[in-house]
Amino acid sequence: MSLDVVTLGETMVLFIPTSVGPLRYANAFEKTIGGAESNVAIGLARLGHRAGWISRLGNDEFGLFVRNFIRGEGVDTSRVIFDDRHPTAVFFKERQAGREPRVYYYRRGSAASRMSPEDLDESYIREARILHLTGITPALSESCAATVERAIELAKKHGLLVAFDPNIRLKLWSREEARRVLMDVASRCDIILPGFDEGRILTGERTPEAIAARLLENGARAAVVKLGERGAYYATRKESDYVEGYSVEPIVDPIGAGDAFAAGFLSGLLRGWSYREAIRLGNRTGAYALTVVGDVEGLPYWSEIDPKRSDQVLR
Repeated sequence: MSLDVVTLGETMVLFIPTSVGPLRYANAFEKTIGGAESNVAIGLARLGHRAGWISRLGNDEFGLFVRNFIRGEGVDTSRVIFDDRHPTAVFFKERQAGREPRVYYYRRGSAASRMSPEDLDESYIREARILHLTGITPALSESCAATVERAIELAKKHGLLVAFDPNIRLKLWSREEARRVLMDVASRCDIILPGFDEGRILTGERTPEAIAARLLENGARAAVVKLGERGAYYATRKESDYVEGYSVEPIVDPIGAGDAFAAGFLSGLLRGWSYREAIRLGNRTGAYALTVVGDVEGLPYWSEIDPKRSDQVLR
């Protein structure tokens, strides 16, 4: 199988209450999925690309739900392993009026945290053009960190471009440990995609320009610092600039916007576009994700954002 992008990481079942307020008062929930890497894979599939997702799931009803959901979005799940001993993780969003949702994770001891380098199929990775990783996976366990390292090794061996979104989750580890581990991972990746606050944690720098410069010094070929509605700043060895973003009002749910950006940006690269053009597409897909509750529900299809069309909502 020939893939455009392959990614790996944990996807959980997500429960979103139908009411706003503390979870202790919620009586009804909608069930969907959430996982940074599968979000990107689904986003790419909706944009017309061939994406594959590698993971472990519990051999349980939630695991089947996650696999079927992702497969139903057109993502290849043939390398997903079902684990008889460990469960599929779940998490909950607590909706708050006018504020970002609170998120509660129940993932300790999950099947995905048992991923190991032996789970990787070299022939599968070899057939892709881009490997996409996030900083969530190495935070889950030592074996997951080793899996990320092995995936990068295989990607480099076979000439894939490696994109890395730090996606720092301070509920999983400390700032100091995240900085140490993720800067080491970033040193072996080609493109780094931090949010501004993540860039500050990783580098200690205080401006997008300084953050990007530090990531280039660390070994990256390109750094793209996401700045919300301000857009993004990018830098390579040869060029650097700001790319204007989109203002969205109201913002329904900001979670997942960074993954939507990554999907749009990688889609642009796969189409042979310049960094500026690819980032503009990423800004656009990220803006779409802000308008819908849920991690993947707002990911746009290519027909909604095709630059050749003139009947789109975001301009």
